Amino acid sequence: SERGRGWGAMSVFDSVKDGKDFKFPESEEGILELWRELDAFKEQLKRSEGKPEYVFYDGPPFATGLPHYGHILAGTIKDIVTRYACSQGYHVTRRFGWDCHGLPVEYEIDKKLGITSKDDVFKLGIDKYNEECRSIVMRYSKEWETSVVRLGRWIDFENDYKTLDPSFMESVWWVFKELFSKDLVYKGFKVMPYSMACTTPLSNFEVGLNYKDVQDPAVVVSFPVIGDKDNASFVAWTTTPWTLPSNLALCVHPEFDYLKVQDPKTGKVYYVGESRLASLPGAVPKKKSKKSKKDDKDSSEGFKVLEKVKGSTLVGMRYEPL
Repeated sequence: SERGRGWGAMSVFDSVKDGKDFKFPESEEGILELWRELDAFKEQLKRSEGKPEYVFYDGPPFATGLPHYGHILAGTIKDIVTRYACSQGYHVTRRFGWDCHGLPVEYEIDKKLGITSKDDVFKLGIDKYNEECRSIVMRYSKEWETSVVRLGRWIDFENDYKTLDPSFMESVWWVFKELFSKDLVYKGFKVMPYSMACTTPLSNFEVGLNYKDVQDPAVVVSFPVIGDKDNASFVAWTTTPWTLPSNLALCVHPEFDYLKVQDPKTGKVYYVGESRLASLPGAVPKKKSKKSKKDDKDSSEGFKVLEKVKGSTLVGMRYEPL
């Protein structure tokens, strides 16, 4: 018998629709309404109380930006994992969290206040700067909740946590202390992007926050070869000249051809990849323009080729660092 209208009170036949009338969004909204009527998520937690706890560590998002495809995809997978754990007889507490630390928050405040350096922060006052950051950490929390609920993810927004809460930060330090006590903490080295303005390493995510396509300056550097009879130098090209003071090695391809050439104007000798010879100014002869009287002759002699070798021949040679 029919008990009124609404998803939870529909007859079996009312819920069946022909293909042309069926719409996935409407069906999803109907299921969400049923879950709201039943308070399904809290009911599941209530019924699973006392069962073994399944702990799921979830990396919280920033609330200073809106959810995007990456958040939606990851959130769906997390929901599947925790739902499956529940179906296997576990009690799974799921609290939504907010990442309130890091450059994304500071970046927004820097734009708002026109801050360009650490000195600007000190002039404002660290306490005032922190308060400015706290004021925006929950900027898009309602939009996040709307999106996550619409996706059908079961998670607690009422009892959420924030990484700026002292209780959370102290728990992180406690975990670190426990790891240290068990001799599980070690010091390592890793090449990381670094912000000179913020004087801190950057995560890949943070590097991409202000990603731009720009023209980078490039430099060609010569490294004198030790013991070469012609006082030759290796030629290297780089777009990261700040790494040159710490340079430890140069690389060659064992099968590529390399030329030993001499600049007739200066008498200097270089080793350079044959395919890159034209990148050296004046290395390749240039034709005169059509207005010239002698079209068939070069306006420049170009570099003189002294020798042609494979890269494998150069392996093991030593050079003077900068």
